[in-house]
Amino acid sequence: MNRVLGINSVYHESSAALVVDGELLAAAEEERFSRKKHAKEARIDNPHDLPLKAIKYCLDSVGVGPDEIDAFCYSFNPHLRADQFQLDTEAHDGGWGSAEGEEVFRACLQKVPVVLSRFLGVDLQERFHWVTHHLAHAASAFFASRFPEAAVLVADGIAENASTMIAKASGTKITELEEIHYPHSLGFLWEKLSEFLGFTSRDASKVMGLAAYGDENGFSKTFDTLCWMDTDEFRVNRSLAQFRQPRFDKLASLLGPKRMHSEAMAHRHYNIASSLQRFTDQAILALARKAFDLFPQKNLCMAGGLALNCKTNQLVKDRGPFENLYIPPAPHDAGTAAGAALIINFKLDANSSGLGAVPPSPYLGPTFSNREIEEEVARLGLKADYTEEPWERAAALLAKDQIIGWFQGRMEFGPRGLGNRSILADPRTSEARERLNKKIKHRENFRPLAPSVLAEAADEWFSLGRCSESLAYMVFACPVRRDKVPIIPAVVHADLTARVQLIKYEDNSKFYKLIKAFRERTGVPMVLNTSFNIKEPIVCTPHDALETFKKSNLDALVIGNYVVDGRH
Repeated sequence: MNRVLGINSVYHESSAALVVDGELLAAAEEERFSRKKHAKEARIDNPHDLPLKAIKYCLDSVGVGPDEIDAFCYSFNPHLRADQFQLDTEAHDGGWGSAEGEEVFRACLQKVPVVLSRFLGVDLQERFHWVTHHLAHAASAFFASRFPEAAVLVADGIAENASTMIAKASGTKITELEEIHYPHSLGFLWEKLSEFLGFTSRDASKVMGLAAYGDENGFSKTFDTLCWMDTDEFRVNRSLAQFRQPRFDKLASLLGPKRMHSEAMAHRHYNIASSLQRFTDQAILALARKAFDLFPQKNLCMAGGLALNCKTNQLVKDRGPFENLYIPPAPHDAGTAAGAALIINFKLDANSSGLGAVPPSPYLGPTFSNREIEEEVARLGLKADYTEEPWERAAALLAKDQIIGWFQGRMEFGPRGLGNRSILADPRTSEARERLNKKIKHRENFRPLAPSVLAEAADEWFSLGRCSESLAYMVFACPVRRDKVPIIPAVVHADLTARVQLIKYEDNSKFYKLIKAFRERTGVPMVLNTSFNIKEPIVCTPHDALETFKKSNLDALVIGNYVVDGRH
């Protein structure tokens, strides 16, 4: 039996994952335990700030000690970084991209096995492995897909030196075919334009939502100065994409003044976002076609931060050259902990085929008993009613236009609440969306909310396009059928698409039964679903859920077999 623990903490989205004999049994992001968004800042001096709580959870959940782990791995290769990374001659001394900064970064990386050994109380130097970052991304998608072979496309900000990789995968082997290197980075372009639009560098999801309101041709000519296609590869203006502080003066000369955080949105801001989305669609679709040319067969896997772009994903799925597309529920950096562990597992087990029966569940985090929930409800001085069928109570509340918290089973791995740590509402009224965004989640009203829909009924309401197992993970923006738009306005975005999640009984029986019960009451086979958090990481424990519920304007919380009423 092979047991491999994978770790990511090189930049952000710190996480841990445990693989046993090729099966991903536990995975979680550190932010869910620490309650700090993204777990840590991406700094040159902290890649050895490990996800200790997530590591402990993974070991405890499977019931193994550190002495029983056959290999430990980290999803970054400092040796490759030293060999390939090109210094930024204009970087700030001691910062990212400078000679001094790189020296600090590599020195801190070398502390990773030392810190891990101290935490676990074992000498693990001989069992420790560095795994190239983009190969870890690729593995997180390919091995979960259960495809016998596939092309793999990875696109993010930066790995060791590459921002994009095309690979071929077969059995247990993944082979890099081509790369695009820093500073040509779509991920960095999104980060810097997110800041230019008045958000933070991590707010790409906001810009993606904003794009639907703009004219994609609004900056068509000036955008060519920022980024362009060179045959089948994208290029980014080097003076804007490198590690130095964002050159907002240069951006302003092309796009107008930088938006201040408190400034109202103008058409210009929508158009910038829309132009960025258009270029991303063009660039990723071109890379998918190149991947097919390099490894022509029917399957494609995608990972990296850009694989969270739902509109681009839908375009690749339906207009790309591949019949099948798989994107894991955690395609961002957190998923590399799982990918690294899978790569090392198959190196230890040369006889494995790498294939399992079905893709792994996204529900890989902690779960809690009714007794634990009872104790926390009492400790916080709340009252709760017991119910044998929480899905029926939840459906009844939703049908009465109430907005509820829904906390069940194992926590999701990935950035989205997929029906176990969710806030739910009736999709039939636009007021539900406005109330949820403004009064409950306290966020911008232009941000879309997703429908979770019974898989067997989804095609009646949405143009799903080509089939994909990843339709279960909210990674595609599917067009809403025109006659259905007026019926479910709360989940229809400005471009008449919706970030659909298909729900099957075998994947999540309680959530399936809730939606089915809602359909029996309303005739609508879906609910509005957004992650259970309010300007914080998604809730993990009953304590998190109850505390977030207390400070929210939710009408009720259905947690395990208990219902807590928010009106008392």
